[in-house]
Amino acid sequence: MENDNSSKKSLSEVLDVRQLRHTNSPVFSTAIFGVIVLLVVAGTILSNMSLESTFFWSSPTSEVIQINKMERKSLAPPKNSTSRDRIAWLRSHLTEFEVFGSTNLSEQFHQRVVDSLDDKCEVRFFMTWFSPAEFFGKRELLAVESVFKSHPRGCLMIVSGSMESQQGDSILKPLIDRGYKVFAATPDISLLLENTPAKSWFQEMKSCKRDPGRIPLHQNLSNLARLAILYKYGGVYLDTDFIVTRSFKGLRNSIGVQTLLEGDSKNWKTLNNAVLIFEKHHPLVYSFMEEFASTFDGNKWGHNGPCLVTRVVQRARETIGDNFTVLPPVAFYPFNWLDIPRLFQTPRSSNDSTLLKTDLVKLNRESYGLHLWNKFTRKLKIGKGSVIDIIVSDHCVVCRGMQR
Repeated sequence: MENDNSSKKSLSEVLDVRQLRHTNSPVFSTAIFGVIVLLVVAGTILSNMSLESTFFWSSPTSEVIQINKMERKSLAPPKNSTSRDRIAWLRSHLTEFEVFGSTNLSEQFHQRVVDSLDDKCEVRFFMTWFSPAEFFGKRELLAVESVFKSHPRGCLMIVSGSMESQQGDSILKPLIDRGYKVFAATPDISLLLENTPAKSWFQEMKSCKRDPGRIPLHQNLSNLARLAILYKYGGVYLDTDFIVTRSFKGLRNSIGVQTLLEGDSKNWKTLNNAVLIFEKHHPLVYSFMEEFASTFDGNKWGHNGPCLVTRVVQRARETIGDNFTVLPPVAFYPFNWLDIPRLFQTPRSSNDSTLLKTDLVKLNRESYGLHLWNKFTRKLKIGKGSVIDIIVSDHCVVCRGMQR
């Protein structure tokens, strides 16, 4: 303790300004100047080390912030909330849902569809994106690329307010610069639903008279918007996690089977709405919207999506007739969400390599595409030489390592 005090006193004496004022020795001044320079340099080094430490350790924190931001942007009501709580939550967050805005964009939206998705299109495609443009990532862009790999003269409209922006333009620019016909357009959902059975549901939700449920409302709005767009304009709807592997030319009024009944190669158990192909004003799509409005439940995952189209098609076989086709699982869902993780893995044995070749033949010859089931695979890394790696590489058009 005594030594410490002595050291502190000595240092203060060395740096005391009063001592400097009374010291005229040039040698002493030079020595003091050297000490000060040494302290400044040491401080700078320590400061840089601190900054480097902050830099290297800031990434996990940034990721957490990004994840939390994404969770907030998903706009899901608090967990374990009551119906009344969720309605109150919707009322307080209504302005955050771009699709509820009274932007009166219906005329502009319609005109963009007419002008950009005209008869010159080889096939007319639609996607929806009700999340921020910053979350339209590598996999989503890959899905867009795959459309044009198989349909170089096709057209793709991304129905999205966030993607019709400077940021959205920069995301799509590599494709636009290559001459591909892709663009984003902001809909007015209220007017898009005009003269459809879902109009009343939307008005009730907009006026906060209906329970939005626990599931993020954007997901159910996407389920509904794809139906309204197909009904009003006709074409092909694709989820943003669907990789197109073969041309859709020739497909008409089709929906795909996700799951067959066990041991039965003909009867199906579940359909899916990740891929929908219908002509304008098709009665089955109208029935989908009727079902959405009358049976909406925001608390059950898939109830207003895959389960909805399954319920309606099961009944429609008797009421609507045969003016639509139910395609087998291999068409759009050759691998279900339980099996697909292995397609992300690098083959490690001869058996793995054999299975990989079989999978690729199936995808390239029998399937129109592959649903990546992003809900379950988003965090999976694509292994080098895996099925997904090969499919991605074979069906991209910009191909800037976006599959990773």
